[in-house]
Amino acid sequence: MIEIIPAGYSPQKKIGKNQCSKIMTGAVMPQGADCIIIVEEVDIISENKIRFKQQTTSNNLCRKGEDVVAGEKLIPSGSRITAKEIASLALCGKVNPLVSKKPKIGIITTGDEIVEPYLTPKHSQIRNTNAYQLLFQSRQFGCDIVYYGIAADTEQSISEMIFKSKDNDLTIITGGVSMGDYDLVPSALIKCGFEILFDQVAIQPGKPTVFGRQQNKFVFGMPGNPVSSFICFELFVKEFLAIAMGLNEYVKVFKMQLAKEINRKRNNRLAWVPVKINSDNKVEPVEYHGSAHISSLSVADGITSIPIGINIIEKGSIVDVRQI
Repeated sequence: MIEIIPAGYSPQKKIGKNQCSKIMTGAVMPQGADCIIIVEEVDIISENKIRFKQQTTSNNLCRKGEDVVAGEKLIPSGSRITAKEIASLALCGKVNPLVSKKPKIGIITTGDEIVEPYLTPKHSQIRNTNAYQLLFQSRQFGCDIVYYGIAADTEQSISEMIFKSKDNDLTIITGGVSMGDYDLVPSALIKCGFEILFDQVAIQPGKPTVFGRQQNKFVFGMPGNPVSSFICFELFVKEFLAIAMGLNEYVKVFKMQLAKEINRKRNNRLAWVPVKINSDNKVEPVEYHGSAHISSLSVADGITSIPIGINIIEKGSIVDVRQI
């Protein structure tokens, strides 16, 4: 053994016949060498002599450029930067990559019957689930969020909160978008200068979904039922944010076999159903009582759809499962 080569050290000696150097993981190969023998495959004879005790060995080396070569695309445009991508950027010294700004989202809940989760509801009240669900969905997608609280069921109260949220790129409002006497969100939006681009979609749950625009400010008005607002965020808000952020492939969809039949009574809308993956790696619908049954989502791994005009998806069918 003619030399010890630590990582980060340039070898000083060339390897000749019946010679070796002791080398540490990550160090540069010396001239004259073409493989590494791991220490477990040798006997130490003396301070500077070893004996190879096997018949063959792997070369145990990494070649130049086997990880990344010049001109190779590391991360496609439109990718979300996570811990996996950060390592590749660091490897190549790309310390200032071009990224999109985080969208700013304002969240408003409406309804005289709504109270915050830390309060005990009275007989006619329910706790505010939608705002905190949407806060987490927005933060998980990479946005900055401002929560404005609960607006009363008056046009003035709703309008005041909408005006407060106008500094944001997008405002999300839950409740007050259907056909009832106190569903005042659309009229409040118009009063605040928004143009309503659509106010219904042919999905279940989530039919009374409103989308509006005022110059470069946007708003989604979602149904008050919590599963509806969750589904609307997954299908519409994520799509909007992905375009705004330049994101590609922002959601994972898997083709899986259905373990149990899914059926419904009406078929005039595209239905979304929460499903879970069972022990056989197939999917089956979870217990689901409709758009107010928020706890059904806590046991679901994804959602799958039933197309318009279809009442039954048979057991054994291959379905698209959108991960949630």
